[in-house]
Amino acid sequence: MHYWLPIIWFGVIGFGVLMYVLLDGFVLGLGILAPFAEDEHQLDLMMNTAAPIWDGNETWLVLGGAGLLAAFPKAYALILSAMYLPVLMMVIALVFRGVAFEFRFKAQRGKRFWGAAFALGSLLAAFAQGLILGALVEGMPLKEGKYIGGAFGWFSPFSMLTGAAVVFGYALLGSTWLILKTEGRMQLIARTLTRPLVLVVVVFMGLVSTWLPFLDSKIMARWFEGANFLWLSPIPLLALVNAFALWRAAMREDRDAMPFLLALSFFVLGFAGLVLGMWPNIVPPALTIWDAASPPSSQGFVLVGLIVLLPAVLGYTWWSYRVFSGKVTAETGYH
Repeated sequence: MHYWLPIIWFGVIGFGVLMYVLLDGFVLGLGILAPFAEDEHQLDLMMNTAAPIWDGNETWLVLGGAGLLAAFPKAYALILSAMYLPVLMMVIALVFRGVAFEFRFKAQRGKRFWGAAFALGSLLAAFAQGLILGALVEGMPLKEGKYIGGAFGWFSPFSMLTGAAVVFGYALLGSTWLILKTEGRMQLIARTLTRPLVLVVVVFMGLVSTWLPFLDSKIMARWFEGANFLWLSPIPLLALVNAFALWRAAMREDRDAMPFLLALSFFVLGFAGLVLGMWPNIVPPALTIWDAASPPSSQGFVLVGLIVLLPAVLGYTWWSYRVFSGKVTAETGYH
C-alpha cells in the first residue's frame, strides 16, 4: 500500500482538479465573455444559464485542495508558500465573482457595476489559475526540500503565457456552453465567438507545447524517451482532430451540444498530456508523489471518507445538471 496509495491519491486529486476546470471553467468563461453581451438583458440570460449550478462546481476545487493537504502535505506546503500571491489573487477574485453574481440579480441600481465586477472577477480568477499552472509546470527552485524562489518566483514569461492561455480556454468553454443553453441572437453571438476562440486556443496550446521541452523541469522529457513518443503521440493528434471538429461544429445549427462536448474533450486531452509529462512528480522538477506523501495510515484513513464523499458529490453534480438541463430563455431564467 505504501506504493499504491500515493498513486490512488494522485488520481483522485487530478480528477478533482479536472472536474473543477471543466465545470467551473465555463462559468468563468461566461464572465470573461460578459463584455460581449449587447445589453443588460443578454447578460442576464448568460448568467441565468449557470445560476442553478455554478456554486456547486467549486466543490471540486475544495476536494482537490483538501486531498492535496491530506495526501501530499509536503507538496501542499511547497505550492502554497511558492504561489501565495497568485493563490490569494485567485481566492479574492472567486469571492468577488461570487458576490457579484448574486448581487447583480438583486440590485435595483448598479447592475452595470456588478456585471463589470462579475467580468473582472472571472478574468482575474482564470488568469491566476493559469499563472499557478505555468509556475508549477515550469518547476520550483528547491534546496533540501524547501522553496527558495522568493515571493515572485512564479513570475515568468511562461507563466504569463499559460495565464493568457487559460483565460482564452475558459472563454471557449463559456461560448460553447452558451451554444448549448441559449437560442436566437445570444446563440448566434456565441457561435460567432467560438470559431476565433478555437484558433486562438490552438495557437496557445502550440506555443505552450513548443516551450515545454526547453524548461528546466523537463516536463516533456518522458515524451521523447525511447519509444514513448509512439504510444503517446495519439494525444496531440487527437487534440488536433478535436480542434478541427470543434471549429466545424461551431456553426452547425443542428448540433447545439456537440461544440460544448468537444470543448470539454479538448481540455481533457490537454490535461492528460500534461499529467503524463509530469508523472511521477507532483512538484516538478524532482518532488515525486512518494517523496511528498503523508504516512500510509493517514492516506488510508482519509481514503475511507473519500469513498463515502465522492459518490455523493458525483451524484449531486449529475442530479443538478439533469434537473436544470435544456434551454434557458429570458422568460424562464433563474433568480
